[in-house]
Amino acid sequence: PPRSQRSCVCVLSLAQANFAPHFFDNGAGSTNGNMALFSLPEDTPVGSHVYTLNGTDPEGDPVSYHISFNPSARSVFSVDPNLGNITLIEELDRERTLFLYHPEGLTLPTSVCFASFQVAEKVTILVTDANDEAPRFIQEPYVVQVPEDTPSGSSIARVRAVDRDTGSAGSVTYFLKNPHPTEFSVDRHSGVLRLRAGAILDFEKARAHFVTVVAKDGGGKLRGADVVLSATTVVTVNVEDVQDMGPVFVGTPYYGYVYEDTLLGSEVLTVVAMDGDRGKPNRVLYSLVNGSDGAFEINETSGAISVMQSPSQLRREVYELHVQVTEVSSAGTPAAQAMVPVTIRIVDLNNHPPTFYGESGPQNRFELSMYEHPPQGEILRGLKITVNDSDQGANAKFNLRLVGPGGIFRVVPQTVLNEAQVTIIVENSAAIDFEKSKVLTFKLLAIEVNTPEKFSSTADVVIQLLDTNDNVPKFTSHYYVARIPENAPGGSNVLAVTAVDPDSGPWGEVKYSIYGSGADLFLIHPSSGIIYTQPWASLDAEATARYNFYVKAEDMEGRYSLAEVFITLLDVNDHYPQFGKSVQEKTMVLGTPVKIEATDQDAEEPNNLVDYSITHAEPANVFDINAHTGEIWLKNSIRSLDALHNITPNGDRTWSLEVQAKDRGSPSFSTTALLKIDIVDTEMLSRSPMAAFLMQTKDNPMKAVGVLAGIMAIIVAITVLISTATFWRNKKSNKVQPVRRVLRKRPSPAPRSVRIEWLKFRRTKAADKFVLREAPPNENCNNNSRGSTPAPQAPAPPPPPSPAPSVGQAPWTVPTVSGSLAPQQPRQPSPKPRAVAKRKAVGSPVQSALVSELRQKFEKKNLHSKAYF
Repeated sequence: PPRSQRSCVCVLSLAQANFAPHFFDNGAGSTNGNMALFSLPEDTPVGSHVYTLNGTDPEGDPVSYHISFNPSARSVFSVDPNLGNITLIEELDRERTLFLYHPEGLTLPTSVCFASFQVAEKVTILVTDANDEAPRFIQEPYVVQVPEDTPSGSSIARVRAVDRDTGSAGSVTYFLKNPHPTEFSVDRHSGVLRLRAGAILDFEKARAHFVTVVAKDGGGKLRGADVVLSATTVVTVNVEDVQDMGPVFVGTPYYGYVYEDTLLGSEVLTVVAMDGDRGKPNRVLYSLVNGSDGAFEINETSGAISVMQSPSQLRREVYELHVQVTEVSSAGTPAAQAMVPVTIRIVDLNNHPPTFYGESGPQNRFELSMYEHPPQGEILRGLKITVNDSDQGANAKFNLRLVGPGGIFRVVPQTVLNEAQVTIIVENSAAIDFEKSKVLTFKLLAIEVNTPEKFSSTADVVIQLLDTNDNVPKFTSHYYVARIPENAPGGSNVLAVTAVDPDSGPWGEVKYSIYGSGADLFLIHPSSGIIYTQPWASLDAEATARYNFYVKAEDMEGRYSLAEVFITLLDVNDHYPQFGKSVQEKTMVLGTPVKIEATDQDAEEPNNLVDYSITHAEPANVFDINAHTGEIWLKNSIRSLDALHNITPNGDRTWSLEVQAKDRGSPSFSTTALLKIDIVDTEMLSRSPMAAFLMQTKDNPMKAVGVLAGIMAIIVAITVLISTATFWRNKKSNKVQPVRRVLRKRPSPAPRSVRIEWLKFRRTKAADKFVLREAPPNENCNNNSRGSTPAPQAPAPPPPPSPAPSVGQAPWTVPTVSGSLAPQQPRQPSPKPRAVAKRKAVGSPVQSALVSELRQKFEKKNLHSKAYF
């Protein structure tokens, strides 16, 4: 069609004057004037008023309008000659005609000569676009040949569609119409059809694919509404076969029957095998491998098995033959092979066993892929199995059952007559575990019920399990124990922990980490599980000998397990034995050993075990030492100080020894110390118990401090008990007296005779016991007085006990408020004077405390007795 149309618009005026009429020029976008710069959408409805011509005559005479077009152009407008209204009379199409050209004219009639003036203007009308064109595919049909071994992601074809609209209405994008994912994808801009990533073509499964591609424009206005237009095309992808499959037997399992009247050379059955590559199949040859015993032979090209002996000569009821098929390549060389068993029975009747069929015919192997742990009761819908027995009546009745791991699946129905659809149902979901077995193999057995032959057939059901992330990483042990020397440098490997996640792929990848209070000095490799020390770590078995923390194994979805790690530092002999002092002084009582002790700060044996020895002594034959305990004693030949003085001419009682302490580590360390020993006799110590005590505590001052502290504690406890008993005794013995006003004098100091009695009391023997005696009531004393007596001043501390007290001191008593305290008379005869003196030589702190308490009571009693009313 022409791209433009020409028309002429005229206005005529009839007048006597010769002034020509003219159009008003209203400018672009105006719908009233001379149609200059006028545009019109192509979707304008036919019959629409689109413009009004406007012209005038200078003399004011009436004008008329008309439009003229080129003879070869279409007339798309009509004009009202009087009003100048222009109407669209034919549908516009921008894609056929972009511009409309026509002259405009004004005609003025003349009154005399009937002449007229005609003014014509040529105008261009622009037809604007609307979204009225759908995309259109070019170069159809699309048919491509793709080899089945084409890598995924490869480009296999390109579709192209054009849209004659402009702008977004003319832009085209592509997508696939198939609602479900397919093996293909299309580039939305270029229209390139690709094999989807991860997808593969298989000629044996699908020889052709039909892909519907949709081309869609960007949308636009059409008659005032937003519309999007599209077009579709079908791309036919023919898959070309390549040699990637071995030969396959068809119609298995194979059963043949030889009857009693079968003739020699008769064909029993024919096995059929074909190249698994159906597009370009290779030639196949058949052969018998074993089992025929010369009774049968097979045609190498047709696969027909014939009997070569008379049935009466056949000694077996069942012959199990193995037929091998060999694929011959185009070059004539043997290629892939396959083997199938063939069962031939020698029978008279009932010669049709049950047979399993798939979608393409008899089949003895059925395969299915499914995810592990399906719901219990789910039907394996991917298996299309039919079983059939061609016999009639009772010979066609057989049972179905699954042979294999029990309790996982069950088959329905279990009894079949002639033919049935086989259904396999999940019975035990937990047993369908990818980690236990990636492939589950069962045999579907069909066996006749009421026939003597009990014909049967089997079909393999192979289920390929697909993995899910259903397992937690598990350590090979709940805890790990390691030992490492304490002097191991930083970054040393300690041990390797191992956790196993039975899941496959990324789900089975394990990431390790450690945590816990004892994990600060250690690191773990996240993938190998090797635990090693921090580069800056400094281990010390003496500071911390054992570390304990947890190691965590986690898969990609956060499923994890824990194990506990125990690390023990092996001690290294890095400390010397140490004596408390380099020079020690000991006092040895004749016949009693003294002991030295050295400590080794190493953590473990034998590094911290110390052996002792005397390295130097003068004279050398005086002392022996226990190498393990460090005890030192005089040799057995020395039993007295006189014998010792005979060995030492100077007569000294102090001997110096050089003692060595040596540990048992490797290498061994040792330390020496100087030991000074004072030797005393037991008779000397028996004369003075205090001297014996001081001698015994000379080497251990803390022992003396402990003994003194114990004595003080006992004194305090006895004092509290006696004070409490005295208080309650006095309280019970007092009588309640009427309330009286008591005037008291200031207490006077205690008499000197009383103080002398305190001193005598302090000098009594510590072992003497005292007894409270009732004193006669004092009439001048009122113990129930409500007035409070000021406490007397504490007396000065008594002097320490005299080392030589008077032997003949008589027993004495101390007056108290309610009684007197006197020494208890011994029941046995009085001891000798020397024993008495010795018994009184030792003073007791308990007596001092008792005297202080009793003195206060005594002074208080005196104050009461001097009070007056």
